Parts: sequence; structure tokens; C-alpha cells
Amino acid sequence: MSISPAALRRLMRELSELEKSPPEGIRVQTSEDNILDVVGIIEGPEGTPYAGGYFKVKFRFTEEFPAAPPKCTFATKIFHPNVSSSGEICVNTLKKDWKSTYGIGHILVTVKCLLIYPNPESALDEEAGKLLLEDYQAYASRAKLITSVHATPRSKPVEFLTPSISNDQSIEAGPSSASPSSASIPSTQIQTTLPPPLQSSPPILVTSKPQFQTRSSSPLSTALSIIPLTSSPTSNKETSNLNKERHPSPSPLSTANANIENDRTKAGAAAMEKNKMSLVSSTTSPTPKAVKRAATGGGATNAEKRKKALKRL
Repeated sequence: MSISPAALRRLMRELSELEKSPPEGIRVQTSEDNILDVVGIIEGPEGTPYAGGYFKVKFRFTEEFPAAPPKCTFATKIFHPNVSSSGEICVNTLKKDWKSTYGIGHILVTVKCLLIYPNPESALDEEAGKLLLEDYQAYASRAKLITSVHATPRSKPVEFLTPSISNDQSIEAGPSSASPSSASIPSTQIQTTLPPPLQSSPPILVTSKPQFQTRSSSPLSTALSIIPLTSSPTSNKETSNLNKERHPSPSPLSTANANIENDRTKAGAAAMEKNKMSLVSSTTSPTPKAVKRAATGGGATNAEKRKKALKRL
């Protein structure tokens, strides 16, 4: 049975990829004589009755491939609800759920999942399906027995001697594969390839240190720079009022005599001011007490004159 050249090229490309980086627990066997003679090997998943066994799945491609799925059968005897006694596999991927983008790897991964989660509702082996639903221990012991007899070799198949490359390992291998090229470059060469701005020897802080010192050490200059050069009339009035309210304090460098003289002049000026005020008040309006004293003084002088006249007589 032959397939189209495009399908043949696609099949060859997929087989080479599966040989280089196969999925976990899955390998493929090919024949040099016939490229369409493909056999997949599935390792029994751990924790299942099929652990330790290796099951072969044979592929048969039709002319409709990849539009139609290939025919897949178990070449190794297995006790499973979804595998008939003749090796036919009942899985939706090989029937109504098939897509032309699927390939050999996808089919083998689906069959491996079927070994982990059997579906007794669509059983091809009725005995296995009934036993799975009624007595799982009896089903597991029967499946283990058949696996040990028909699917467990004395040694691992040759295809499983090379470990599979998972996605995590391929990601980790990417940086490590690129590391030798970067490690082979000497440090001097890396330094010389840096751009000129990154190779500046003196730091910027050293060159700008005197500027920071001059700014911090002269606060008066900063204060003067804040004061505006042109003053408004209101600011002039405020400055004049402040000058009037200020009292001159004696200079600490002047002598005590100068301070005493200033006090004397201030006291003399105050006494003169007081005398002027008293003279002005006496000339303007005499008080009633002064008028009474003048009247009494005039009466006393008249009485004395009378006494003196009587004495003369």
C-alpha cells in the first residue's frame, strides 16, 4: 500500500524527530527495506498493572493518510478492556476525533494514556471490562500475569537504552550549549569590546566635589541670591518701620565711658523736655489751688499792715 509523496516526506520527517527526541516511555522502530513498516513501543506506566512491560503497536498506512488515520493494532498480547484479543484498539483518536495534523507520536501518547485510564464503557474485551467494574483486584492481577508472560523481556529493548529528551531538558540544554562559545572569549577581549562611554576612568562625583563644598559653605550667598534686586513700595515701608523699632545696642568694642555719656545725654534731654512741658502748662492755665493761695496770701499781708499801723498809734 503506497501513500502520496507529500505524506511520505511528512512521515519520514516525523520518524526522524521521534528518533532524536522521543516522548517519555515511547520509542519507534523502522525498517530500512520499507519506510512504511513502522512499529511503536510503549513502556508500561508505573502504578498500573502494565508496569515493567513493553508493548508493541504496529502501524498500517492507507492511501488516505494523513486525511484518514492509520490502522493501529497491538502486536503484544495485553489484557485490557479497550483492546480486543486480535489487538484492535478502541480509541476515539483513531476514529471520529482524528485530525490530519495528528501523527505517530500523538497516537502512541494517546494509547499510553489508555493504559493508565481504561474505559470499560466502550470495551472490546467484555471480560476485561466486566472484571474492571466488578473486581479491580482480580482485573489487576490478571493484567499483571499476562504482562509478565507476554510483555516483559529479560532486558530492556535497545531503543530504550538512550534516554528521552523532555522539554525541560531541552530548555536547560539550550543555555549550556551556548555557554562554551561565551566562555571561550577571554576577559580582556570582553573588556575591549565595551563602548567608550562605559570605560570612563574618573567618577563624576570626584569632579563635582568642590562645587558641592562651595554651595554648602556659603549660605549668605544663597540668601542674597533669593532676595530680589527691585523692591516694591510696601517692602520699603516695612524696612523703615523695622529700622524705627530697632534700638541701637552698645557696641561690645566701645568703652564704658562712652556708654555713660550716652546715658547722661539721654537723661538731660528728658529733663529739658519735662521743664518745657511744665512751663507751657503754667502759662496757659493757672490751677484753682494757685488762685486760692494768691488770695490767702493777699489777705495775710493786709492784716499785717493794719497791726503795724495800730502799733504806731
